[in-house]
Amino acid sequence: MTSVARPDHTSQPDDRSRAVARAESLIDDGSLFETLRRRVAYRTQSTAGGDKLSTYLDEEIAPELASMGFVCDEVEHPGSANPMLIARRDEQEGLPTIFGYGHGDVVEGAPETWSDGLDPWTLTERNGAWYGRGIVDNKGQHSINLTAMRTVLKERGRLGFNAVWLVEMGEEIGSPGLREICRAEAGRLSSDVLVASDGPRVSADRPTLYLGTRGAVNFTLSIERRDTGHHSGNWGGLLANPAIELAHAIACIASVTGRIRVPGWAPPSVPETVRAALSTIQVNGGPNGPSIEPCWGEPGLSAAEQLYGWSSFDVLAMTSGDPQHTVNAVPPKAIAKCQLRTVVGVEEDEVVENLRAHLDAHGFSMVAIENATVGFRATRLDPSDAWVRWVGDSIAQTTGKPTAVLPNVGGSLPNDAFSEILGMRTIWIPHSYPGAQNHGGNEHLPVAVAREALRIMTAVYWDLGDPATHPPPV
Repeated sequence: MTSVARPDHTSQPDDRSRAVARAESLIDDGSLFETLRRRVAYRTQSTAGGDKLSTYLDEEIAPELASMGFVCDEVEHPGSANPMLIARRDEQEGLPTIFGYGHGDVVEGAPETWSDGLDPWTLTERNGAWYGRGIVDNKGQHSINLTAMRTVLKERGRLGFNAVWLVEMGEEIGSPGLREICRAEAGRLSSDVLVASDGPRVSADRPTLYLGTRGAVNFTLSIERRDTGHHSGNWGGLLANPAIELAHAIACIASVTGRIRVPGWAPPSVPETVRAALSTIQVNGGPNGPSIEPCWGEPGLSAAEQLYGWSSFDVLAMTSGDPQHTVNAVPPKAIAKCQLRTVVGVEEDEVVENLRAHLDAHGFSMVAIENATVGFRATRLDPSDAWVRWVGDSIAQTTGKPTAVLPNVGGSLPNDAFSEILGMRTIWIPHSYPGAQNHGGNEHLPVAVAREALRIMTAVYWDLGDPATHPPPV
């Protein structure tokens, strides 16, 4: 690996520390809470429609970026009702260009799933945490980064690097139009490194980097034998039962312990650089997380390797007949909604083809594969990249903690739009934790995590613009 100078903060320790302290004061005086209170109140469900989604960009994000000297432009792909904001600030030719990303859309609020006294659209502080829909996914995370960037600009008078931001309003439904916009606006979005935030840390108390995401392929499996059900006493034993057939078909896709059996659905192996990066990672969802089933998944892998270095197959929902109104009848059809999470080394476009061949070879040609969609593609920056070590060192010097480096996060994001279409390195610094309950009731962000995240991002942006810290060449 190329030798890279580490960030050296001894040249101007007071300036860096002063910027970090200035950012932290925005938590202590309630300024950040007030910003997040306003933003959480926007009911920006992905399905809300263009006008409601544009309002968040027009009233919250564009004004903040414009106040920092960014040139802002709202764009929309003709095939999508989910707008995006592109903003760019060019300080000087030859400086690195840093790409920021966030999404202002959220999943449904589902107020009935929240605890008494909590509301998804009202930011509430309780027991050392901030509760509200989008507080971690993703309004809180991109708001922390914008606040940190603004703090550096005020303290230094300039960023010391060029910057681009893209904030979209459709990530929760697969980022419709994002890839097309990235292709069409490649010149305006051109950057060297993505430094952005989404997803969880490995644990609440351990700062984390991840360098890509798992991909996601969703599809429906179904067997339809006839138009209607028939009396199980008169016809049971004579008619094929599609629920039984589909259960056996699924059993040939994955073993009783969840091991994937379809060729091409898992990588050949976990690369050594990935295995080394994961060697110190402990998977722990904290008090709100489930207990890990040690017998599940690919044999011989650690929990971290299984989650971050391997594919996983899940049946998300399955039905046959009407479970709420069961009758004595052989059901006419059975349906299962399924998902494959992929990693680098798996070709998402070949997932359905490989499944079709596998099912046919095992006698399940009656199973239809429908509604297949590649939501996101697996991506991963090499953990040995010089920028990874540089950013990790910056974080470690700010927090005094070792930085966890994940080759990719377990979930999915549109990282392929940035790494493949725009051709940039991607480094994610998450400001959440596994027990944050995003996508469910009681979504929350511990204040301690928010505080440390704001310190981290202020210092990273400071270091990026400080020649004394020697960012790697781009």
